[in-house]
Amino acid sequence: MRIVIGSDAEGMPLKETVKAYLVELGHEVVDKSEEPAADLVDSTLAVASDLLENPDSLGFAFDRYGDGSYMAACKVKGMVACECSDERSAFMTRQHNNARLITMGSAVVGDEIARGIVREFLSEPYAGGRHQIRVDMLNKMA
Repeated sequence: MRIVIGSDAEGMPLKETVKAYLVELGHEVVDKSEEPAADLVDSTLAVASDLLENPDSLGFAFDRYGDGSYMAACKVKGMVACECSDERSAFMTRQHNNARLITMGSAVVGDEIARGIVREFLSEPYAGGRHQIRVDMLNKMA
């Protein structure tokens, strides 16, 4: 699977951990911030824009707490994102919300939990059905 990632300076260590794990799993990784972005808004917009152009891709954005990247992603029309600090939420947001982007904070999520979030998010397809009503509502909002 094609996975797009990006980070500001504060999220770089966690981004690198996740990047290595994604490569280990055999995914194609597109890193929008080989060098840290000057601001979390820039790194998140780079990831979200790529995801909109590549509908079969999923993504991860990193900063210190995850909330800034989440807020930036939610401003992008057509982007459904989730700030995530546990595996179950990653699983459910993919299955029920068709989230395409997970944001994580390096000061909140440790390496092992981050790998679990990645594993759960990427393992679960979108269920569609009754959940599509919610996704349609979200897409009309932004």
